[in-house]
Amino acid sequence: MASLDQPLPAGTTRAPTRRWNEYTQLSRQLKQAGLLDRRRGWYGARIGLNLVLLAAGGVGFFRIGESWWQLLTAVYLAILATQLAFVGHDAGHRQIFRTRRANDLVGLVNGNLLVGISFGWWVPKHNAHHSNPNDEDLDPDIGIAALAFTAAQARGKRGLARVIARSQAFLFFPLLLLEAGHLHVASMKSILGGRGRANLVEGLLLLVHAAAYVTALLLVLTPLQAVAFALVQQGLFGLYLGCSFAPNHKGMPTLTEADQLDFLRRQVLTSRNVRGSRFVDFLLGGLNYQIEHHLFPNMPRPNLRHAQPLVREFCRQHDLPYAEASLFGSYAEALRHLHAVGAPLRPVPES
Repeated sequence: MASLDQPLPAGTTRAPTRRWNEYTQLSRQLKQAGLLDRRRGWYGARIGLNLVLLAAGGVGFFRIGESWWQLLTAVYLAILATQLAFVGHDAGHRQIFRTRRANDLVGLVNGNLLVGISFGWWVPKHNAHHSNPNDEDLDPDIGIAALAFTAAQARGKRGLARVIARSQAFLFFPLLLLEAGHLHVASMKSILGGRGRANLVEGLLLLVHAAAYVTALLLVLTPLQAVAFALVQQGLFGLYLGCSFAPNHKGMPTLTEADQLDFLRRQVLTSRNVRGSRFVDFLLGGLNYQIEHHLFPNMPRPNLRHAQPLVREFCRQHDLPYAEASLFGSYAEALRHLHAVGAPLRPVPES
């Protein structure tokens, strides 16, 4: 597997011309197989199940009452919050409905109201990642202040960020415990810096979420239990969410403005799939089919597993590397790379 600072695989063209017809050919093949058709029934069942599980969690929370056993409820709600976020992700890609308005409604309910993350802020950020995956200058997902994904980023770190980058492979998962807090803060900043009716609606939904969350904790738990509940629930939510996205691109080649790749190669060469069963599909919200998802972002989640053998065979026929790893293998690849990138910042042991 090529590391982030290594050149692209031999034989890779950097010219976008004459290659678009290949992607068109693949797209036509998947469309004829019905894999780009909407799956409203599947999503209706999934959304309904999530709401039932959320209601059950709420009833359980109030029934248990003032107890440290509520930390188990916090774990349950952290898992459920991530599943709700997956639906918001799919709505942001317009996988559920054909119209933007219907998808936005699902995204606002799942993102702003139920999870507390601004759908309007997240969608353009995530679209920028999809347009330029692993691009050092244009992908916001590798422009994280606390981590370095390339040697150039590592050299540019200063202060605390440089100290963290030295041991970032060891700190990666602990840092993910702060991810939910980062998303909430970024959402609030976006709302406070925005304007217009849509921004007002988003702000009100975030306010309702925060008010309901805090009120429920203070009504049922002691102040100390409420703080512990929030730390566990939000920390594990961020950890689960981060672990779902981490295997997808970390440790794969990065691009710069000098790499003039066509869309097909830009998406395939920078993405990694995670092998596994239907349980892995559920656990990662379909993001384990990252290559297929990046090639066809609006493909409904349940269709991705059916598209995989077609895309894999297409890549084989066109001599395109098709990266796959087990779940833990993908984490190992990402951590090895982070450790290697941070190596120049660590003191050299005296002989």
